[in-house]
Amino acid sequence: MQRVYYHYVASAGFFGLFLLQMAWHTVLFPSQGFPTAILLLISVGPLLLPFRGFLRANLKSCTWMTYLSLPYFAHGVAEAYVSVPERPYALLELLFSLLLCFGAGMYVYKAEKI
Repeated sequence: MQRVYYHYVASAGFFGLFLLQMAWHTVLFPSQGFPTAILLLISVGPLLLPFRGFLRANLKSCTWMTYLSLPYFAHGVAEAYVSVPERPYALLELLFSLLLCFGAGMYVYKAEKI
């Protein structure tokens, strides 16, 4: 039962991170120097690689989601430090990446204990 809870936490982090990245680069702060499609491909594309297995609660895909959340954490820290107007969105990115990392990591940890 506790394992399912961690997968829900990771799912909340994933979908929050996914929707935030989509909104950030299209509606909230569109880039003036780069095409939006390329920014979306770079920021959302890696999240979609293990997505199918993550939805099926595959342990290997959950492990990869844990690894993939770390660059989003680093990006959130850098944006929160550098850009004051984008700081609330960067802090949301930090929150969602931590939810994804710890939720997926604890899901894998609890599954391996059984």
